[in-house]
Amino acid sequence: MAIKNAFYAQSGGVTSVINASACGVIEACRKYSDKIGTLYAGQNGIIGALQEDLIDTSEESDKVISDLRYMPGGAFGSCRYKMKNINENPLEYERLIDVFKAHNIGYFFYNGGGDSADTCLKVSQISKTMGYPIQAIHIPKTIDNDLPFTDCSPGFGSVAKYVATSTLEAGLDIAAMSATSTKVFILEVMGRHAGWIAAASGLAAQKAGQPPHMILFPEVAFERARFIDQVKKTVKSSGYCVVVASEGVTYADGGLLSGSLVKDAFGHKQLGGVAPALCSMIKNTLPYKYHYAVADYLQRSARHLASKTDVEQAYAVGHIAVEKALEGKNAIMISIQRTNSESYSWTLGEVALDRVANQEKPMPQSFISENGFGITQKARDYLLPLINGEDYPPFKNGIPAYSTLQNKLIAKRCKQWALS
Repeated sequence: MAIKNAFYAQSGGVTSVINASACGVIEACRKYSDKIGTLYAGQNGIIGALQEDLIDTSEESDKVISDLRYMPGGAFGSCRYKMKNINENPLEYERLIDVFKAHNIGYFFYNGGGDSADTCLKVSQISKTMGYPIQAIHIPKTIDNDLPFTDCSPGFGSVAKYVATSTLEAGLDIAAMSATSTKVFILEVMGRHAGWIAAASGLAAQKAGQPPHMILFPEVAFERARFIDQVKKTVKSSGYCVVVASEGVTYADGGLLSGSLVKDAFGHKQLGGVAPALCSMIKNTLPYKYHYAVADYLQRSARHLASKTDVEQAYAVGHIAVEKALEGKNAIMISIQRTNSESYSWTLGEVALDRVANQEKPMPQSFISENGFGITQKARDYLLPLINGEDYPPFKNGIPAYSTLQNKLIAKRCKQWALS
């Protein structure tokens, strides 16, 4: 009997280290080529499987695959696509089986966050409900750091490093100009329901009174009057005020400070606009010049400032996912476990997918300062190791030199398929 082939895909918002996980998967498959046949990558996530757009990774040289460790973005394309439950749309699952059968695919590696874990769980259930043997392993990835049952999520450490660095550097800029110019600066960062990224900005402050002077978390209800009063007090005492705000900040009634009516495939509202909304409040109540910036995609694509810890963990979860599959595991997510906090060490484990899918891990209240505008020492102790170390990409002519993949699609063997 021919050995089974494998399928790998990237899903959701990409990160500066998701391709390091891809590198781990591909290199592991090549290492175990006597047990796993060809590794196909889905073009644009699960959509690549449904539309039979499969990239033959064996066409890429070892050098190009190795270079994936340094490349931001999603090398094979990502997507936000929600598969319905099998009883709601069995045709989608029948289509997957047709494609998997046509290409002898028995291993499924899906690289993403909580919503992607949901997709991976559904694929894993094909074995039981539709009688097709497939082992599905979820490879964690999310800058939001909100996956449960794992100490951290690959992608977060590098964003945390970027945000902390940006806060430090922008703070020095504002401090220099505050006497005659800008007195309030607001940095908007990602984070829908969990304030992990915003919290990371607190690492910029080495002692009391240094920026960020205020952090706005989704976990702390926003009060307009209290915010304005704190800005006023900070400018009076420090001469300027640096604020870092999570995009998911809400009022006590759960209403978003700013957002959109547009929703993605998973029903999440498109966020953004918190920084200008806060600036509008300042404009209408305080006589201060202000500026704002939105980190947006810059924070999650900044491979030039990636955390070495993050890169190593991203590669490791990809590599061990293949080994877990060869052990016969199915419907699990690879997890990262902190084994020593003082000198920081970690190991890899696993957790059942049905415990992870569609779940979120908020930041503990013990990580938020008593006044609700900062982080505690406990938060610093947790965050610092995750941003530690530098792992610069190769540079050429002053800018990063990223390799280009061929991404050759294989010939299709199934009928054409249109997404529902």
